Amino acid sequence: MKRYGMVLGVKEEKIPYYKELHAAVWPDVLAMIKECHIENYSIYLRKLPDGKHYLFSYFEYTGEDFEADGAKMAADPTTQKWWDECMPCQEPLPDRAEGAWWADMEEVFHQD
Repeated sequence: MKRYGMVLGVKEEKIPYYKELHAAVWPDVLAMIKECHIENYSIYLRKLPDGKHYLFSYFEYTGEDFEADGAKMAADPTTQKWWDECMPCQEPLPDRAEGAWWADMEEVFHQD
């Protein structure tokens, strides 16, 4: 199992809609997340002192090939429709990895 933490900006005017979406995530999206070996997935919202809002995500990957599972998820038509709803709400960080939407965070501590 590998833990992942990621960060992404969120547009202030889109926060209510983003929360509404995530209060009732589509069942097929949840099933695809599990099928791609992602567990214990959480997203947190916080306004930082710079005045901008950010989403922080955490999940655990239990599969063997993160890239292949990510490609499988990205190819899923229902997930694509879900992302079409979510992505206009979000503001990717300019220093994220090439081709990434969320920016990776470094894990500096974990209590077992």
